[in-house]
Amino acid sequence: MYAQRTFVLKPANANKKWHLIDAENQVVGRLATVIADLVRGKSSPQYTPHTDSGDFVVVINADKVKFTGNKWDNKKYYSHSRHVGSLKTKTAKELLVKKPTMILMHAVQGMLPKSSLGRQQLTKVKVFAGADHTHEAQKPEVFKLD
Repeated sequence: MYAQRTFVLKPANANKKWHLIDAENQVVGRLATVIADLVRGKSSPQYTPHTDSGDFVVVINADKVKFTGNKWDNKKYYSHSRHVGSLKTKTAKELLVKKPTMILMHAVQGMLPKSSLGRQQLTKVKVFAGADHTHEAQKPEVFKLD
């Protein structure tokens, strides 16, 4: 009797590539979905949900991203140190001035699994505010956005 077998990718056999994405004039949410899919490996035919089979992503010009509507003023980012009365809020405009890379990292983090696998996959995203990055040695391929 023929039994179908499900393909399971072993992490050692994963062929991981490096992609370079220019975030200039890109909408944050739409860009974050592309990055999350690349990091998880969902575009690969060998995608296995419970293994880290995705690619590395280098994002440049993260300080030139766009939001639609009035999100620059209305969108809030919260941080809390778990002490009473220590909730801090920043708008997207304030966060762009202080930490421009955190806007994109926060968006990608929200689209990854909330587990140790998601935290491991988030380390494969390298975001830089300017046009220069420190991963020239890995020879990232330019990823074309539609």
